[in-house]
Amino acid sequence: MSLYKILLGSMVLAGTLFAGVHGSHWGYTGHASPENWGDLDPEYAECKLGGSQAPINISKEIIVETKGLAPIKFHYTTGASEVVNNGHSIQVNVKPGSFIKIDGKEFELKQFHFHTPSENQIDGKNFPLEAHFVHVAKDGAIAVVAVMFEYGQENKVISRIWKKMPRMAEKKEGCGLPDAMINNLLPKDKAYYRFDGSLTTPPCSEGVRWFVLKEYVPVSKAEVEEFLKTMKHPNNRPVQPVNARKVLQ
Repeated sequence: MSLYKILLGSMVLAGTLFAGVHGSHWGYTGHASPENWGDLDPEYAECKLGGSQAPINISKEIIVETKGLAPIKFHYTTGASEVVNNGHSIQVNVKPGSFIKIDGKEFELKQFHFHTPSENQIDGKNFPLEAHFVHVAKDGAIAVVAVMFEYGQENKVISRIWKKMPRMAEKKEGCGLPDAMINNLLPKDKAYYRFDGSLTTPPCSEGVRWFVLKEYVPVSKAEVEEFLKTMKHPNNRPVQPVNARKVLQ
């Protein structure tokens, strides 16, 4: 099954991007935990057989300096429509019209969601929280912008989202989060690390463009603890083998 068909299937079934692809139950604990994903369903085989899986540890040994790495052009001009607890994360669905431009093409922002602790690492370090901004181009290509959070002052945008955060799985709430606040979740400096990877949840489809922003955003310890209490357990996939890949910066 093509990545685009998988993507469409997940949208039709769950009503929201990546909220759950049809197939066997998966999760982060017990038999359904990440180390078993590839054996839960034939459609998840890439989780164990893929050679370019995400997340990864971005270490100095695999970083390649690249002159003229094009900046990501952010055009987040629409607000959020709803906040969803899909049982795997808290996901904020965004109204149509926002996009990034990279590689000469536009990728529309569909949603962003959170993981604690972070999925990607930098020099072996996990961060308390990571946000994934998921974008899809007209041809089905996927680009994910990852933002790392470090402990600091309360994050007013996170606080606003958490107030709407459903405490039970498969529940959603309307959300009036404006575009300005979505932009404020991004750091001012948008320099990034880039690598080729995959979805970090089943079916772990590869061919995903990953952009991990270098500058961190503050979040309070209380906010992370509130998210973890809602999820009931960490929701991060462990880092995957880098193999022959390089990270561009």
